Amino acid sequence: MASNATAGHKCPSPMKPTSNGVFQGDNPLDFSLPLIILQICLVLVLTRALAFPLRRLLRQPRVIAEIIGGILLGPSALGRSEKFLHAVFPPESLPVLDTLANIGLIYFLFLVGLELDFKSISQTGRKALAIAIAGISVPFIMGIGSSFILRSTISKGVNGTSFLLFMGVALSITAFPVLARILAELKLLTTDVGRMAMSAAAVNDVVAWILLALAIALSGSNQSPITSLWVLLCGCGFVISTTFIVPPIFKLITRRCHEGEPVEETYVCATLAAVLVAGLITDAIGIHAMFGAFVIGVLVPKEGPFAGALVEKVEDLVSGLFLPLYFVSSGLKTNIATISGLQSWGLLALVIFTACFGKIVGTFLVSLACKLPLRESLAMGFLMNTKGLVELIVLNIGKDKKVLNDQTFAIMVLMALFTTFITTPLVMAVYKPARKSRTADYKHRTIERKNSNTQLRILACFHSIRNIPSTINLLEASRGVQKAEGLCVYAMHLMELSERSSAIRMVNKARKNGLPTWNKSQRSDSNNVIVAFEAFRQLSQVTVRAMTAISSMSNIHEDICTTAESKIAAIVILPFHKHQRLDGSLETTRIDFRWVNQRVLEHASCSVGILVDRGLGGTSHVPASDVSYQITVLFFGGPDDREALAYGARMAEHPGISLMVVRFLVAPDIQGEITQVNMEGFSKIELKSRDEEFLSEFKRETSKDGSVKYEERAIENAAEARDVIREVGHCNLLLVGRMPEGEIAIALNIRNDCPELGPVGSLLASSDFSTTASVLVIKQYNSQVSLDLAVLTDGQESKDSESN
Repeated sequence: MASNATAGHKCPSPMKPTSNGVFQGDNPLDFSLPLIILQICLVLVLTRALAFPLRRLLRQPRVIAEIIGGILLGPSALGRSEKFLHAVFPPESLPVLDTLANIGLIYFLFLVGLELDFKSISQTGRKALAIAIAGISVPFIMGIGSSFILRSTISKGVNGTSFLLFMGVALSITAFPVLARILAELKLLTTDVGRMAMSAAAVNDVVAWILLALAIALSGSNQSPITSLWVLLCGCGFVISTTFIVPPIFKLITRRCHEGEPVEETYVCATLAAVLVAGLITDAIGIHAMFGAFVIGVLVPKEGPFAGALVEKVEDLVSGLFLPLYFVSSGLKTNIATISGLQSWGLLALVIFTACFGKIVGTFLVSLACKLPLRESLAMGFLMNTKGLVELIVLNIGKDKKVLNDQTFAIMVLMALFTTFITTPLVMAVYKPARKSRTADYKHRTIERKNSNTQLRILACFHSIRNIPSTINLLEASRGVQKAEGLCVYAMHLMELSERSSAIRMVNKARKNGLPTWNKSQRSDSNNVIVAFEAFRQLSQVTVRAMTAISSMSNIHEDICTTAESKIAAIVILPFHKHQRLDGSLETTRIDFRWVNQRVLEHASCSVGILVDRGLGGTSHVPASDVSYQITVLFFGGPDDREALAYGARMAEHPGISLMVVRFLVAPDIQGEITQVNMEGFSKIELKSRDEEFLSEFKRETSKDGSVKYEERAIENAAEARDVIREVGHCNLLLVGRMPEGEIAIALNIRNDCPELGPVGSLLASSDFSTTASVLVIKQYNSQVSLDLAVLTDGQESKDSESN
């Protein structure tokens, strides 16, 4: 630093690591450790605050928020204040910040290499290869063309060859990690378009890194071509030697790591150290430390649990803590104020147009030539135009190598931000994969049906291990052991899509038709919950197929509804958004799950049940021989209650289950006085006749079954109905309809805190109602009735969010 200081200026002295504290007169911000802690906290708060609305409202990846956050902290916004800049980001603190940021970058590129699978790249079809070539060559040529204009205006005096290469690479690169997250967010990762885009982007990435290595080699301060040649030869030698030396070592480690067992710490530490050593070698060669890390990541075998364990060990610390520092480091170099005047803004428009035109049009035309449909071709063009973090890496290297000046750097950063920002909305506008309709084959959308001997298909969803025991015990009770075709269960683990690489890896293993991941013979550490359902399948001889749905909470209901329809499920069972505490009360886990349940109720094409779990069967799976449950059905009337009773009748066939059906009737002498029922648009006689017909059939079929009891209770008022419910509520499971019909049910609907549970379900789930019984609230599918839960709950949504 002293060599760069001009005469009359004193170079800032290096900062000491720790202070003695404010009580001894030290300012903590004058020391590197407390200052870097403040910088990290500030970065995390700002980027996460920006990421939340951008993802929820605009479905943008977190990289957009991190780029914007870095720019805001730099001289373009907050950094315009000299006091702020010198207090929070003083010049003497930047080496520490840049060092941490580059360590994060090294391990991030290692994770990127782990996501790239050369086997899948080698199997890339001709279409994806042609798209990749077009996606590189056309924007690369146009980038070189625009670089001549920039060199003649705002980038005079730079190394011509290096500048041409950097501009070509910057405009032709596709950010493979960011593209994967956008595709996963839009549920396109497992579609034909998504898989083709990922294959093309992987090829694009490899070629772009090679071109970037060439650009770095040619941009050294020593202008001798012999030096650049030595850098290239040594770089090639490093890649060749590691290709022969490293894979056998990692294959040996992978063979020593077994599914379901923890990976030894020695292997993880050795791999992380190897990443640093590879970075040291490539940095000594003169390329960049990140290239060594990237090569090691590519060479790690993708089969087995070792790669997944590495991702889980590294990704949260790197992506969540260190990597945002790289955006700040980039933002401190970005000064949008340098883009001033008509010429600068015109050049920005030129660069954006060149980048978008080359990528989108080039990819679009080649896709059409490969006989892709028009919309898919457009989507491919927009997807391949994704930039993001990888673009910033290229630009920062160019800035550090003095190839890009401040104005050119700012223009290119804004171009990367714009092109990534428009990807999601443009793809959503032009492309939505068509779903295969199986309406003709979808006959049994409810449990109530004419032929009760047909197979019952259940889609059982769960959020965490806490939901599993009661869900399995409920399924055990649902077996219907006398049924000819039995029970088929689809167990779906609902997981929120995050920015983590492991989530993308799981989504990327999904089936080709775009449905959630199937976990068949392989059991990864992240899916140990599936083991419980495998055990249930073997012990109960029930057809169980486990899967994982990974989506954002705002649209995970689409996965549930689509899967239910494709698998011809008769009912979807969802866990309630509250769980039981040790004192017996219910507390909210996450309010997001409540909105998921409401959207499924609104959009599902079959019946839906919400399980209020109070420990049905305890904390473990109860074998069939040990099942001893008392189940009570509360019947008021209407299709939902008939569905609940139909489910109860099936459960009653289990030898360990006793069923009690309690029908609520209005006392004859006060009929019509409990409440005024508005039956406009419905035939009261018709509804009552359906109930009577169904009950008559039920009583006829169960007349000789000693485990089934049926009784009727005449009720005079709502208070008496609550007393009866308390009286019969001492059981293991209560089955109720979501929207029961009749005067009594409406009278109970005075205070409804949970509209998704209906009046009776809300009463049974309230803190005022003391019971140890779990509750299953059921809504019967009715194609003729449109349920608009949004209208029912909009007025209460904000109030519920605060109270819960």
